[in-house]
Amino acid sequence: MSPEVLDTPLAGAAKAPDRAQSRARAARRRKLLVNTARVVLLVAVLGLWEALSRAKVIDPFNFSMPSKIWDQISTWVLHGTALGSLGEQVWYTLYEALLGWLVGVVAGVLLGIALGRIGLLAEVLGPYIKVLNSIPRIVLAPIFLIWFGLGPSSKVASAVVLVFFPVFFNAFQGAREVDRNLVANARVLGASDRRVTLQVVIPSATSWIFTSLHVSFGFALIGAIVGEYIGATKGIGLLVAQSQNTFNAAGVYAAMVILAVVALAAEGLLTFAERRIFRWKPAGSDS
Repeated sequence: MSPEVLDTPLAGAAKAPDRAQSRARAARRRKLLVNTARVVLLVAVLGLWEALSRAKVIDPFNFSMPSKIWDQISTWVLHGTALGSLGEQVWYTLYEALLGWLVGVVAGVLLGIALGRIGLLAEVLGPYIKVLNSIPRIVLAPIFLIWFGLGPSSKVASAVVLVFFPVFFNAFQGAREVDRNLVANARVLGASDRRVTLQVVIPSATSWIFTSLHVSFGFALIGAIVGEYIGATKGIGLLVAQSQNTFNAAGVYAAMVILAVVALAAEGLLTFAERRIFRWKPAGSDS
């Protein structure tokens, strides 16, 4: 058989699966390498922390050590906290953060899309939104505590103001960045302003909005925790405050670890939802 016969489209098609398999193997090897490096780094940091604390190079009273933090988490899981079961504290904080996140996201998306689509509204409300955004929003937590009391309402309000602005600005920018040709084509086909907004603007701004959702849930947790730290009847933030008041550094770190696990779980769920919604996007388009 001549070389010309071998160098045919059929031969090239036969090589394509081999190249795809090679890329898949390379991707799996890289993922394994990255995950291994992450685990090694974490173990090294925790091991060094433990060793330095036991050797009294760093003060174990102020900095605690990983083994004591693990013991504190185990005690809370098995025997509960002074405020009740650990699950109850986690759920209380998560409820406040989730409710504040949902309210902040809905308000931010609606107002961001509205101001992105209606120029007059943006000109009227723009200066006020800039002024409100310039206020350090954490300092509003004591005010919300006075207004709404020690219950969850004050924590939800703190979460809302932290979530609203990043979502609003991304939704606003997403509405402004819509391809004008798409809007013009929709109008040529007879679409009303409402249909253009619902079927062109909002889908185009969805990727912008999802970008803000990843960050905003962490802000919602911060709002709930800060509110609980200032004044509450239960929650992870109150656990932090009580641990600090009793000079229990391990308790403070244990609460931080629990919050990190909750935040990572929420991030995983958001990433999964984003991949399901944007299945049409190429795998490397977001990099």
